[in-house]
Amino acid sequence: MAELIQQEAVRSVYDSIESIISQVEKLPEETVYWKPSEDEWSIMQIITHLAEAIPYWAGEINRIKEQPTEAWGRGLMDETRLQTVSDENISGLTIDKVLSDLNKVPSLVEETIGALTAEELTITAPSRNPKFDGKPIAFIVDHLIVEHTAKHFGQIQRNLSKR
Repeated sequence: MAELIQQEAVRSVYDSIESIISQVEKLPEETVYWKPSEDEWSIMQIITHLAEAIPYWAGEINRIKEQPTEAWGRGLMDETRLQTVSDENISGLTIDKVLSDLNKVPSLVEETIGALTAEELTITAPSRNPKFDGKPIAFIVDHLIVEHTAKHFGQIQRNLSKR
């Protein structure tokens, strides 16, 4: 049962990332860098975020397996997260570079999730985010990797609908 859930999770990430890359490759550069509003991310910020965030969460899964008593996670104001989507960072990146980085994410997810045993999926560790405290590794897989990736694909669609 756990193996089937893991396979579905990996397939979902592959599908979401493939859809994102396929769509972004076809867009003009000005569309990729365009921000719908001051409070919304550009598509470039979204893909740069995903290329950093999903490997971050995969790393957290591995860390929890090794150190289940240590707090995991980060908040929306995390310095690395904010730096990743900052104008300074984005302006120094090319779309091709970010898409190349993003293209590596599914295999990392497959390697991380595929290595989990049914028992490891149930490991819980304290979280820095009180809403996630006591959640098992399976929660990170479902919510912070699979759902997170799919939601950002939806965010890209919303951006394009406003253009």
